[in-house]
Amino acid sequence: MRSKVWLLLLFSLIPLSAQARTRDSVMAGAYRCAAIADSRQWLDCYYGAAQPVRAQLALPPALPNQIRLATAPPGGGATADADLRDHAMADVSRCYVLPDDRQWLDCYYSAAQPVRSRLGLSPWPQTEAAQLGGAGDRERAHLQPKSTGPASAIFKGSEADGPAQRFGLPAAEPRFAPKVDRIVSRMESYSLNRLRIFTVTLDNGQVWRQLSGDTDYAHWKKPAGSYVAVITHGAFGSFNLAVKGDPGTYKVERIK
Repeated sequence: MRSKVWLLLLFSLIPLSAQARTRDSVMAGAYRCAAIADSRQWLDCYYGAAQPVRAQLALPPALPNQIRLATAPPGGGATADADLRDHAMADVSRCYVLPDDRQWLDCYYSAAQPVRSRLGLSPWPQTEAAQLGGAGDRERAHLQPKSTGPASAIFKGSEADGPAQRFGLPAAEPRFAPKVDRIVSRMESYSLNRLRIFTVTLDNGQVWRQLSGDTDYAHWKKPAGSYVAVITHGAFGSFNLAVKGDPGTYKVERIK
């Protein structure tokens, strides 16, 4: 995977402290999971690979099945969702800047969100993910896709109001974030600048712009109305934009 070279270079710059060695052990385990073809098994393997840091933090261990997968990942078969796995591994490589291991672990779990979304699994709050190891058989009830009730905002135009309309606005976000966890809306228009950074206007009136530091680029060719955007919370107050039917996940900010 393209992120592997990047991560190996990053490793060479990190002092070999006990903290760094434990994180390196986790990342080595996460890369071994690449041999797994099935995305659901890969996700459990990825969670199981976090066990060294979980043990260091005295958190409950990852689930036995997750640890077994991380210890001896099964190989063979065509790899599913390779693009999303690459995206997850690239994201988690950026977590190394966090000095605190608990923050790093939260960031590690958050990086797997694109794969969770592809599998129809609901997003997990960072603190809950760190406590429960991402999810597993004993938490099966939490793995079902969320309904479009109070926690999700799926709407068009004037149907959007209240917390949903304020989703993504910095001044309002702390107050309204617990009530709305995602926005789903058809695009009204989109544009790309000379650096291929996009700005998207949704038909609910919201305008979102891709962060300039994001290295994933959109390759949209169809009319804007052909695309349905899904915007969710990312790590540390960030936001992710995905498009139904498009494998990419992009870091965005709301500008209107």
